[in-house]
Amino acid sequence: MDYKYELDHIGENAKRAFKPLSIAPTDEKNSCLASIASRLIDDKGTILEANKIDIHNGEQNNLNDALLDRLKLTSDRLEDIAKGVEEIIQLDDPVGKMDNEFKLYNNLVVKKVRVALGVIGIIYESRPNVTVDAAALCLKAGNAVILRGGSESIHSNKALAQSMASAIQESNFSRFSVQLLPWTDREAVSRLLKLNEYIDLIIPRGGEGLIKFVAENATVPVVKHYKGVCHIFIDKDADTDMALSIVENAKCQRPGVCNAVETVLIHKKIADNLVSPLAQCLTLKDVELRGDERFCAYIPSARLATENDWYEEYLDKILSIRIVDNIDEAIAHIATYGSAHSDAIISENQDACDKFLHEVDSAVVYVNASTRFTDGGQFGMGAEIGISTDRIHARGPMGINELTTYKFNVIGTGQIRK
Repeated sequence: MDYKYELDHIGENAKRAFKPLSIAPTDEKNSCLASIASRLIDDKGTILEANKIDIHNGEQNNLNDALLDRLKLTSDRLEDIAKGVEEIIQLDDPVGKMDNEFKLYNNLVVKKVRVALGVIGIIYESRPNVTVDAAALCLKAGNAVILRGGSESIHSNKALAQSMASAIQESNFSRFSVQLLPWTDREAVSRLLKLNEYIDLIIPRGGEGLIKFVAENATVPVVKHYKGVCHIFIDKDADTDMALSIVENAKCQRPGVCNAVETVLIHKKIADNLVSPLAQCLTLKDVELRGDERFCAYIPSARLATENDWYEEYLDKILSIRIVDNIDEAIAHIATYGSAHSDAIISENQDACDKFLHEVDSAVVYVNASTRFTDGGQFGMGAEIGISTDRIHARGPMGINELTTYKFNVIGTGQIRK
């Protein structure tokens, strides 16, 4: 099917909706968000019924437990989503903020001011809460948004988008401020990625295949939310109890998310004391262990890791473990196999921690903490639009400030250039 006419129409509507949003006062945007939060609760029955269809279809299609968990909405989760919108109301409005002000030699006053980014296209998979989080953040930053969720959550997303559109229209903004593509095939995405006339930025969230497809086919600028191959390096000077606690949390709390740890690197000098209790702890949590030859020598029941395992974002209760000779080998492993998402060191040695922080080039680098904290909400940014692993515009959790750009306002008193 050729979606050109339909998507051009969606793009035109989004562009028209953007202008009044971009200049709207903060209190009007907050009032709109409050209406969305309230409407989501009012429409709870309809939304949860739609989600049941997606869960049923997911079970029929043999989605694994982790993906089903990401897909599932409950009454409590929907209330949390609504609370998330209310939390965005409390965030400072970045639009109109001054980044910098300075005076030139000729007394021209230059002001660098935050402005809304424009029309943002967001392509994502599985989690229907992204539909609301993304829309609410974009609205608060004065942007219109076009959403394309995964086929597995289409019924949930339609119900959520309809609820939000009704609330937005009641708030005297255009209902086209938030639009959801009703099609799930890739051809619609291909066309969306080339709507340069209407879309200012594409943000993909999902698996490696989706990110690569978007990056390779888009003519619209893209900020990539690439896969999360997150590492924890347990140094020779680590506190073993702390290491066990952090690894268990980073792997088991929610294994199906991008900030869950996928590979643990263990310094050989702590292996004798750490490997057995770590394996026991993880096995009790039903985690499948895959290790290098040195790890498997300690734990014969572990599966020998392949080269591909070190690159893998499992999004499941599977963990790769490697024993390394020193911190340099750990850092080299992360540089080779990592995705520049989130990586951590556990150590009581300050020099080792400083070296790790300095040399590991990831969006978020931790000392003695779980990688699960890589999250806009946990960083005090409110809901996030994604975790950028790019090196331009935005890096790490993308919150409301990363959904703006800037302009220069120049104030003169009649100056002319000679």
